[in-house]
Amino acid sequence: MSNSGSNGGSNGDTAFPSNAPPPMSSRGELPGHPESQRAPNRTLIVVDRLAKYFPVEKGWFSREEKFVRAVDGVSLRVRRGETLGLVGESGCGKSTLGRLILRLIDPTYGRVFYDGRDLVPLGQSALRPLRRKMQIIFQDPYSSLNPRMTVKQIVGEAIRVHKLAATAADEARMIAELLDQVGLRRESIDRYPHEFSGGQRQRIGIARALAVQPEFIVCDEPISALDVSIQAQIVNLLQDLQERLGLTYLFISHDLKIVEHMSHRVCVMYLGRVVEQATSAELYDHPMHPYSRALMSAVPFVEPGRRKLRVLLEGDIPSPIDPPPGCTFHPRCPRFEPGKCDVSAPPLTEVTAGSGHKVACFHPHLD
Repeated sequence: MSNSGSNGGSNGDTAFPSNAPPPMSSRGELPGHPESQRAPNRTLIVVDRLAKYFPVEKGWFSREEKFVRAVDGVSLRVRRGETLGLVGESGCGKSTLGRLILRLIDPTYGRVFYDGRDLVPLGQSALRPLRRKMQIIFQDPYSSLNPRMTVKQIVGEAIRVHKLAATAADEARMIAELLDQVGLRRESIDRYPHEFSGGQRQRIGIARALAVQPEFIVCDEPISALDVSIQAQIVNLLQDLQERLGLTYLFISHDLKIVEHMSHRVCVMYLGRVVEQATSAELYDHPMHPYSRALMSAVPFVEPGRRKLRVLLEGDIPSPIDPPPGCTFHPRCPRFEPGKCDVSAPPLTEVTAGSGHKVACFHPHLD
């Protein structure tokens, strides 16, 4: 997995706006005592107040430096062997969050713990062995594969980089077994990407991700560029691989039905922040945040009794360059309370202690 977009041995001390919150735990804990250190056998990934602000080029008449708040203080955790779904409108920061967790790009502030180890201060040499454990499946199977490389070269590249095969024969055997795992013929090992369909190319991308025997994979909208008839095959393949290999997924998608089918838990993002988090069943049946409620009302349920009244949101998504004060959703929220929602940002907290259902709203739907 390449590290394009990273600045090498960065320690995460990138300059950020003075109004950004300090890099401390959302639970009020010191950064040196994350939840992952208390439960290392259960929690694999801990994201602690993670943020990424991209600087905007100044105009002729602008002296103030501005930033796009792509990810704005996100905290979450991913348990071993589970699939955590990540949903939200386009531009809400889902893909950026996935790349931050993998350290493909460096955060403005915040921390990422992998199995209790903080990744943010690590340079490239220290990150290299950890890159075997964390991989990504990209959205577009057409642009994510080098057209000048054969399947053997694409899948075998990481094997060679990490020196996982003792001989060329061992490497060829490993590649052939990976092709078997993703449902491709071994005879395709010397073919080029343009000779495959979209679904087959995505299988090559999955084989590439599996080549280094990872534990955690970010699935960045892995089916959105595929025909509907092929999407179910890729989803079934991912689930089968998870069951057989014990993989942990962060599954990013716009398709809410697929996310429900794939995920154990789901996080809803809006304008760079997580506004609700719950088990898949709980979120889809009882969304509490007004934004989540609007999203779930658009899901085309066919099961009796699950159809919900369509909730239509008014207005456009605010600019991530100049987000609204307080709750960023308040300009579109039907439960907006002047003097409160536009002044303070509600924290992401459990509605009922121990339920795991968290919502960032002063007036959540409790019915």
